[in-house]
Amino acid sequence: MAIKLDNKIVGFDVVKDEEKNGGQAAATEAVVGETVESNVVHMHEKVERPETLLGSTYKIKTPLSEHSLYVTINDIVLNPGTEHELRRPFEIFINSKNMDHFQWIVALTRIISAVFRKGGDVTFLVDELRSVFDPRGGYFKKGGKYMPSLVAELGDAIECHLKLIGLIKDDELDEHQQKLMAEKRAQYEAANQEAEPESDFPAGAQLCGKCSTRAVIKMDGCMTCLNCGDSKCG
Repeated sequence: MAIKLDNKIVGFDVVKDEEKNGGQAAATEAVVGETVESNVVHMHEKVERPETLLGSTYKIKTPLSEHSLYVTINDIVLNPGTEHELRRPFEIFINSKNMDHFQWIVALTRIISAVFRKGGDVTFLVDELRSVFDPRGGYFKKGGKYMPSLVAELGDAIECHLKLIGLIKDDELDEHQQKLMAEKRAQYEAANQEAEPESDFPAGAQLCGKCSTRAVIKMDGCMTCLNCGDSKCG
């Protein structure tokens, strides 16, 4: 088939067979790569629930109620056995003998489960639940950590689970910091033999503004938290 050229030819290049085949191979690899990527299952509301789900149950015992709450979070495993395998929370259930909070507990579990199934970043739920304050006042859980409300402790349980499956990275103290905190704590406890009942920290410890734990003591002339290492002196 003849092609009429309206402009003059100012340059040309000869395409070798291997270059031509190489270009075709690269195009084929790109198409295959796109096909593999398109087969990856991402979390969204249309993902069907499998017959069996992995899960963990967390016990919440507050001084405000005689009965404990049991929080169960079930996870779905996406793309199992592949390099794209991912474990994501799928649903949450809360059970207790105490029926005083039945209505809002059912509503809360349905809303949280819907957020889980929507996909995307669900870690914001932790901060949202922790920012709920009880108008009657909060309480201290075992270990001295302050909880502003029961809803906030639910957020604490969800955070614990998200750390377990790797969605939240745990900012722990390094080995040197842990060793230093252990030494300072031993020195302080040696000087102050009395300790608060049901507390892992010395008597007279103050509330930490960073980790909400009653673990702040004065060491070397500086207020320091024995739980998270936060210090007024930097």
